[in-house]
Amino acid sequence: MNATDTAFVLLCSAMVMVMTPALALFYGGLVRSRNVLSTHMHSYASLGVISILWAFVGYSLAFGGDVNGLIGNFSHIFLKGVGMEASETAPQLPGIAFMAFQGMFAVLTVALISGAYAERIRFAGMLLFSCLWLIFVYCPMAHWVWGGGWMMEMGALDFAGGAVVHMASSAAALACAHAVGPRRTADAPLPHNLPLTLLGGGLLWFGWFGFNAGSALASNGLAAQALANTHLASAAGIVGWMIVEWKRTGKATTLGVISGALAGLVAITPGAGFVETMPAIGIGFAGGIICYGGVLLKNFFHYDDALDVVGIHGIGGTWGALATGIFACASINNVDGLIYGNPAQLGIQAISVVATWVFVYIASRILLKVTDLIVGLRVTADAEAMGLDLAEHNERGYKF
Repeated sequence: MNATDTAFVLLCSAMVMVMTPALALFYGGLVRSRNVLSTHMHSYASLGVISILWAFVGYSLAFGGDVNGLIGNFSHIFLKGVGMEASETAPQLPGIAFMAFQGMFAVLTVALISGAYAERIRFAGMLLFSCLWLIFVYCPMAHWVWGGGWMMEMGALDFAGGAVVHMASSAAALACAHAVGPRRTADAPLPHNLPLTLLGGGLLWFGWFGFNAGSALASNGLAAQALANTHLASAAGIVGWMIVEWKRTGKATTLGVISGALAGLVAITPGAGFVETMPAIGIGFAGGIICYGGVLLKNFFHYDDALDVVGIHGIGGTWGALATGIFACASINNVDGLIYGNPAQLGIQAISVVATWVFVYIASRILLKVTDLIVGLRVTADAEAMGLDLAEHNERGYKF
């Protein structure tokens, strides 16, 4: 084990943890004022419930011994054998450090889904669905990509969660939007506090350095490359989104700027540790433009993805995964993509993209149906009109 690498991953774990409260701020500012606390509650409840479930069984299912390339076994249930000794997956780290780092990813991914069903889901339904989704969807995905499963064996590249985090959460978000249905609203569902959203977005950008650079699992040159790629891709995402928004509407907006930053961050996530810096800037710039179009898809296909999880995380993650297959460079991390003479890598990435979307969407629809039968998904029309802060939690976010 390496003390420097351990310290680095512990710091990155804390940075990734901050991303979930940051997401609460980001999402909370985008909803109407009567739902600000319920939206925060989705993230903070995930921090509690998913963290415990991850320690009990999730980590073992994701990173335990491989079972036919599909799932981990129960070798680490209740963190059996996971302590200060070297991790089986990352021997430079204590097993407990690797478990904690990966647990922060699991929490954030579940919280991301909440952007799709904001302002209209029952809290009990949210909790049950989140727990089922972690076990039956997230853990298999994490095992497939990072735990020795079939995608990893196939050679799919996902440095920090393009498939496991972003595409998976957005495919689930699309399933939630379809299953829960659109908001009943007499007033326009406009953001009530954009400064809150901008603060949350800025903290997400900060935490993303731990998210992507930390995925090197060592304090080394690869981590530095991933950090630089992450920042520059996000900056380029701002420029891309701002250009297309300015051209389309005649004005650049603060919501557009922070959305572009997140689009660039999402797009570079799968390739942060596989591509050179100049391609990373191009990936982020294209991500800003592509995700702007992705947000408009909900108007065309008529699904209510309240906070644009599909448009940014889904479309951006898909672009990033394919772009990794195009621009991966062996001088960075021992794998070449299309432009460096390995077109097969792009095909592998495409297979992983299709498999992620299909598996996660179908599995999520099944789990949503189960949840609806057990505790119900949708609040009543009266509760929705009152606001979920009062109806579900008996609180108000603001007192005038």
